[in-house]
Amino acid sequence: MGSSGSTPPQAEAAPSAAPSQPLRIGLYGGTFDPIHNGHLILARDALELFGLDRLIFLPAAISPHKLASRPTPAEIRREMLGAAMNGESGFHLDDREIRREGPSYTIDTVEALRAEMPGAEFIYLIGQDHLPKLPTWHRYQDLRGMVEFVVFGRGAPFDATQSFRRIERRLDISATEIRARVARGASIRYLVPETVQYIIEQHHLYQGAPY
Repeated sequence: MGSSGSTPPQAEAAPSAAPSQPLRIGLYGGTFDPIHNGHLILARDALELFGLDRLIFLPAAISPHKLASRPTPAEIRREMLGAAMNGESGFHLDDREIRREGPSYTIDTVEALRAEMPGAEFIYLIGQDHLPKLPTWHRYQDLRGMVEFVVFGRGAPFDATQSFRRIERRLDISATEIRARVARGASIRYLVPETVQYIIEQHHLYQGAPY
């Protein structure tokens, strides 16, 4: 019997793969002396509000803007950060500024991260109180071309930052307040994670210091 003459259906062309979206990386630098719940809540808010793939904490060994003060040893601050972030999805700890000799310049860190993650978009969290000094940061204009600054404030207006997006701090907690409370023997419960409080107690941090 001859062929029926029917033509087999043509296979449909496979759909082209959708272009991958660039990674969105949040950067949160500081001395974190100590890391506290205000830091963590702000970081979680930023992660969700700006659709970040990860948020990287960048503890500074020696802040160029705090050379007159002596922070807690970097290894202990890194230990507190690691304890606070344990089990927190999306949070990462990068200790390159602790390992780098001399003051920590943000531009050096950002250039290194851009080389490691080509094509990624970087958002840098900065406190409203640091804004007046922001133009004095090392290679500030270059840095502005590499990251988007997001300012976290405390409700007060800041007209000079209209070009920056903003995120509100929901808890008015400061590391200075925590150090002062420890120095005078007051409780820091609910201000820091329990694991961080344990490390502070084990290392006898901030006790008797003139904060």
